[in-house]
Amino acid sequence: MKWAEVRQLYPNQFVKVKALSSHIENDQEFIEEVAVIKPVPDELATKELLKSKGDELVYHTAHENIILEVRQDVGLRRFDYNENQI
Repeated sequence: MKWAEVRQLYPNQFVKVKALSSHIENDQEFIEEVAVIKPVPDELATKELLKSKGDELVYHTAHENIILEVRQDVGLRRFDYNENQI
């Protein structure tokens, strides 16, 4: 389902969706097709987002498009404290 259709069916509220198709441009992911999992009450939106896995997300239908920032994985560097001792 297109995001515009979701916005018409669930006006001015949070919905939990599964991203079905998207494309990436300039470090932004544009979600094109979604499957609606369920509407989410405002007071539970953060809790639902934290429970989401993989390509599931909670988004508000006030937004015209679903655009996510793509972040590069930043690895942690292990420092050996004995490495620099003389």
